[in-house]
This record gives sequence, structure tokens and C-alpha cells, in this order.
Amino acid sequence: MNSIYEGFGEAAEYVLKHTVSEIEKYNNSVYVNTGHHIYEHLSYRIKTEESMLAKCKRKGFEPNAYSALYRINDAVGVRIVTRFVNDVFSLVEYFRASPDFEVVREKDYINNPKPNGYRSYHLILIVKAPFEDVNGNNPGSFYVEVQLRTIAMDMWASLEHEMKYKQTVPNKAVVESELKRCADELASCDITMQTIKDLIRTEDI
Repeated sequence: MNSIYEGFGEAAEYVLKHTVSEIEKYNNSVYVNTGHHIYEHLSYRIKTEESMLAKCKRKGFEPNAYSALYRINDAVGVRIVTRFVNDVFSLVEYFRASPDFEVVREKDYINNPKPNGYRSYHLILIVKAPFEDVNGNNPGSFYVEVQLRTIAMDMWASLEHEMKYKQTVPNKAVVESELKRCADELASCDITMQTIKDLIRTEDI
């Protein structure tokens, strides 16, 4: 079976590597200037064939490169996990200001969490690459999804994801209620940790 990404796999790999490289360079520059890293963990991937095929099917799209790389915007994905909430928003500002990225969509689930308690900041970027894209443009434009969250948010999202995809969850309503309560408590903890960090680093200003 042909790849759903057809002849665009090399371009997607380039876009992923370029995006990660620019983020790492920014992290290093922040460290040189402040002595602190802007993030704790950085993970990234190109969505697997199976996952992309399933997403196209769920959305009712044709299983082809146009759907995978243009109609769907998360074939290339990056997740950045920070220690503090302010670092998330510093990274958002970095992406907005960087000439390497064009921010085309933002969803702030930190200030506006989902009803189940999910918190994160999502960006959809356009990254230029020296390859033809699915619309025939060269240099091409390719989408990258970036998720930014704190360690506490990431821990919660991991547990919620496990529950979401588990076939059977005993007392599911109770678990969902406890997860929502935990999300609110972690959000409060994030705010407190940010305050403590600011107090500790007051001498650095």
C-alpha cells in the first residue's frame, strides 16, 4: 500500500527537524542569557500511517496526502513541557515573533480549560521548506502542531489519555469527577509554584 504521505515524507522530516532545531536554539539562547532553560522536555513525531489513516476516516476525508498534510494540521507534531506557566507564554511569544514560523491558529486551554479540566496551549504553525507542497508551491508551506504545557498539566493529560482510550473503566463517572478535581488542584499548584519561582528569582532582576 502506498504511503498516505505519498511523496512528501522527506519534506515532513525536514520540517520536523528544522522546527526542533529552532526551538533548541532558542532554549540555548535563553539559558546563556538567564542561566535557566525555557523548557524541561521536548518531544516530537510525525504521525504514523495508521494514526493518520484513522484520523482521515474519522473526519470523512479521503486517505491521501492532501488530507494528511493540508486538511489535517497535526501530521508534524511537537510537545514542549515546561516547569512554569509563564514559560509556556514566553514560548508562545517566541513563536509569534520568530521569522521561521507563522502562527495561523491558537487555542489557549490554560486560561480557558476544557470542561474535563484539560489545560494546554495549542499552536498551529506554518513552516516554509525547500520542497513542493501538496498545493504545488515551492518553497512549500507545511503545518506543525505545537502543544505547550507544564509538567503538572502533562502528567494529568497522560493519565486522562490512558483513561480515554481504555476499553472499560470501572466507576467511570467517579474517575472523571476526580480527574477534574485533580486538574483544578494542579492548576492552583502551578500558580503557587510560579509565585515561588518569581520570589526566588527576584534577586536576579
